[in-house]
Order: sequence, then structure tokens, then C-alpha cells
Amino acid sequence: MSSDRLTHQLQFLIEIDQLKRVLRRTSIIGGERRENTAEHSWHVTLVATVLAEHSNAPIDLFHVQKMLLVHDIVEIDAGDTFAFDAVANLDKEERERAAAKRIFGLLPPDQRDEFYALWEEFDARATPEARFANLADRLVPVLQNYANDGGTWREANLDRTAVNKRLSPIGDGSEEVWAYVRSVLDAAVVRGDILP
Repeated sequence: MSSDRLTHQLQFLIEIDQLKRVLRRTSIIGGERRENTAEHSWHVTLVATVLAEHSNAPIDLFHVQKMLLVHDIVEIDAGDTFAFDAVANLDKEERERAAAKRIFGLLPPDQRDEFYALWEEFDARATPEARFANLADRLVPVLQNYANDGGTWREANLDRTAVNKRLSPIGDGSEEVWAYVRSVLDAAVVRGDILP
């Protein structure tokens, strides 16, 4: 390994430590503080690892794990955009694309291209791996919000239609997990965490 290659890799690894500073809207279970994006990336990767057997289609789990570790790195520059913030979502793609080019550009060209491709694959949701990775990414806030008496659902005054629209891609990754999520959402409506 050339020292130049190692230098670029280490530069990238130092840069991504900034994910620990990016706060998300959701709180950790218990609600005492908001989670950061690094914690979220770890959690969703572990969710995919534990639940892989429930995928609708056979998946390459290592590929899913790499995708999940990479997909939110862009938040270092672009910030975490709340899924239900219509205004912030208007320029989200542009902000994230610029961030991906800058941050992945710190890597040697082969890794830069691989990470950028993983990031694009996640967003496209066209492969079984991307659909399962999206399941993990959307499931974690469900678990957190429900455990936190509605969390961001309640804070944002969300209704079931909006929440269903955001979460329905879970079914593309696993019908079994989507059935579970629908039951959680039913209970959340009964509790008043989500408007009917």
C-alpha cells in the first residue's frame, strides 16, 4: 500500500468523525438526548445484520452493511434533513450530492467510486440490498419514536397517512417486518402518538 493511498484513507477516516456532531431529530430510547448520525449508522447496520433472515429476497449482507455505513456520511456537510420537512427536502438532493463528491473525494479513486456507487444505490432502492438497507434505516426511528411516546411523530403532529408514506418502503425489504411496523403504527394511533 502506498503511503499516498494510506494518507488519503486516513484523511477520510478523520473527516467522518464529524458524523458524531450531526444531531438527528429522533432521540435515543429513553429520550434524554437526540442521537447523532454516527450512532444511527451503527444502529441501522446492526438492525440489518440481525434481521437479514427476514428479507423478501436473498441479499449480500456485507454489501448491505457497507451501504448502511456509507449512506449518511453526506450529513457531515448536508446536515440531517427531517423526512417530514417539505421545505428542507427541496434542495436535499443537491446538498447531499455535493457532500458526497467532496467527502468521498478524499478517498483513493477506487474507493471514492465504490462509496459513491453505494450511496447512489441506497437512494435508488432498485436492488434487494438497497431495499433491505432502506428497511433498516426507516425501522430504527419507528422503534425510537414508539418507545419515546411518539417522539418526533408527536412533536411534528404527524398523521398516519404521512407516516405510512414515509415507512411503506419497509415492505419492499420485508413484508414480515412491514406487518410488524403497521401493528406498531396502529398502536401509536390508539395512544395518540400519531393522528388518525
